[in-house]
Amino acid sequence: MSHWFSHPLFLPTLIILITITLWATSALPEYLTALLFFAIATVAKIAPAAVIFSGFASSAFWLVFSGFVLGIAIRKTGLADRAARMISANLTDSWVRMVGSVVLLSYALAFVMPSNMGRIALLMPIVAAMAKRSGIVDGSRAWFGLALAVGFGTFQLSATILPANVPNLVMSGAAEGSYSIHLNYLPYLWLHTPVLGILKGLILIGLICWLFPGKPHAAEKIDQPGPMSRDEKRLAWLLAAVLMLWMSESLHGIGPAWVGLVAACITLLPRVGFITSEEFASGVNVRTCFYVAGILALASTVTETGLGSVVGEKLLAVMPLDAGRPFTSFVALTGITSLLNFIVTANGVPALYTSLAASFSQATGFPLLSVIMVQVLGYSTPLLPYMASPIVVAMALGKVPAKAGLKLCLALALVTFAVLMPLDYGWFRLTGKL
Repeated sequence: MSHWFSHPLFLPTLIILITITLWATSALPEYLTALLFFAIATVAKIAPAAVIFSGFASSAFWLVFSGFVLGIAIRKTGLADRAARMISANLTDSWVRMVGSVVLLSYALAFVMPSNMGRIALLMPIVAAMAKRSGIVDGSRAWFGLALAVGFGTFQLSATILPANVPNLVMSGAAEGSYSIHLNYLPYLWLHTPVLGILKGLILIGLICWLFPGKPHAAEKIDQPGPMSRDEKRLAWLLAAVLMLWMSESLHGIGPAWVGLVAACITLLPRVGFITSEEFASGVNVRTCFYVAGILALASTVTETGLGSVVGEKLLAVMPLDAGRPFTSFVALTGITSLLNFIVTANGVPALYTSLAASFSQATGFPLLSVIMVQVLGYSTPLLPYMASPIVVAMALGKVPAKAGLKLCLALALVTFAVLMPLDYGWFRLTGKL
């Protein structure tokens, strides 16, 4: 026992486990857990300060921040309500159609807008305005369902589009850096979209309608919106420029976070922007910003301390990876990804898993590229909300209680692993990947 206490990984493991437990149980507010992690990890010196506070330097953190600022401007100018009128004109006469339209919009936007956080920031005020026009009250179960439709549709379904979320990009970079394997857009889309995009999207719609029932009334169609105000026009042009820069990142090389941050700064400028200092102070959810920084920092700390590699090697030793039982191996690889999700969250899983992919390939007899691709099912299906920061952000913007997010997480994970995992295995076999 004394040997275990003296092990160099004992203290990092203890701090990380306590942090994860507090997030998973919501025993403390999420932001407070993040602050405690920063404080205790720094005092205990389990990693360099630059690693512990790396979440604040992450592009995801600044996307969250800029998303809050742009969301305030979209709501204040009336642009959100105008967009909601256009979108909801024929989509709010039934709950299934309303939820389906939100999920479809969340998924479709991923094809043209690379940032999960940016899409959530853009969609949440629009969906909120659409809900208000349809009689869905803030804080109701129906509203929680719509907010979760944005978060889950944005994160989980976008995993099928290579440049559309952070874990995909981490996986692509790790595969290229470790094995010189370059992932291509269309083959990736073809491999994952039928099961993890279309079928999972339909299941998501069904679960939201079942767990969070709502009865929208048809949005009023008689009142035609007046002409756009000067501020609406200016903000619309700014958002169009932001969207174009997000879409053309491969040409100019400026990341979505920094484009969003510049746009946020413009909206805050006196006489030029749209938001006052008071509106900024009351509208930006600093609690969520700290939470996201904490999640990202936790993943970096796990990697820096070597805890992730140790866990990965232990999993490799105990998981039933066998070349003679391909389906069992497929399930085991998905299970490894899901377990890693608990300690490094979705953004950190691909870096750790991909570094072990060669060993997994040797143990299972699967091609290396296929082993790398299997992880998408696991990291795109979080068991707990904290594992996916975009879902956390959507819940915060919609003021969705942790219990509601946890309920949908577990329900969708259960159906995914019970129904979609065998279908995904079959699709891998059909397309010649296994």
